[in-house]
Amino acid sequence: MNIWYVLVPVVVIFFATGIRIVRPTQRALIERLGKYYKFATPGFHWIIPVIDRLYKVNVTEQMVDAEPQEIITNDNLNASVDAQVYFRVKSDEESVKGSIYNVNNFRWQIVNLARTTLRNIIGTLTLKSANSERGKINAELYTTLHDETKGWGIEIVRTELKQIDPPKDVQETMNKVVKAENEKIAAIDSATAAETVADGVKRAKIKEAEGVKQSKILNAEGEAEAIRLVNEAADKYFVGNAQLLRKLEAIETALENNAKIVIPTGSELVNIIGEMAGVLPLEKKQK
Repeated sequence: MNIWYVLVPVVVIFFATGIRIVRPTQRALIERLGKYYKFATPGFHWIIPVIDRLYKVNVTEQMVDAEPQEIITNDNLNASVDAQVYFRVKSDEESVKGSIYNVNNFRWQIVNLARTTLRNIIGTLTLKSANSERGKINAELYTTLHDETKGWGIEIVRTELKQIDPPKDVQETMNKVVKAENEKIAAIDSATAAETVADGVKRAKIKEAEGVKQSKILNAEGEAEAIRLVNEAADKYFVGNAQLLRKLEAIETALENNAKIVIPTGSELVNIIGEMAGVLPLEKKQK
């Protein structure tokens, strides 16, 4: 009986020691005596203690930072470059085996591969082109990592270029250039606005001058029409007597200016005015 008191706890402890739980976000490989034994899916698993070993692998999407590094660009400037790589281990058996048996510490390998790839890509570009072609750099980085990690059972999801920072003095110069460009644009906008106002004033003056011109034309046309009507009246009522009409107008003007007219004694006023105008005198009525 004393043996059972010892044996049962030992068996329980031995059994409990071999219990392994694989979560849904994991896959596992079981080795027996240092040799691959079987693939472990999510759930309960029991291994023989000491003889078997279980290696878990996370199959969810993960991210590693390539860490900032100084890279000399094609125009001999030191740029601080950093990137992030998003990846995941494929969940099938061969991919999980590849992530453990084909590469030593795949996270560390991805970081170093990303850093090396960035140096190769950005080293061929100028600082300006590197900043303007981030999409191209991301695409080349993704392609290189995707091709290199195929045998590791890893899928590269995407890559993100975090920063390409120039040296401090270059950054200050670039900021001054941007400020100057902004001031130039503001000056151009102000000049354009002033020009627009001047054009508006110019158009207003032109309109005003055209109005004055049109008014004078209308006045001249009115005077011409009046003269025409007077000439028509003269031709109608004073046919052949244009000079007579002119004399009458002169008499009218003289009378308006209070001109003095000497009338001989015994003469008729009408006849005197008529003689001045060249009109035949009226005969005196016989008493």
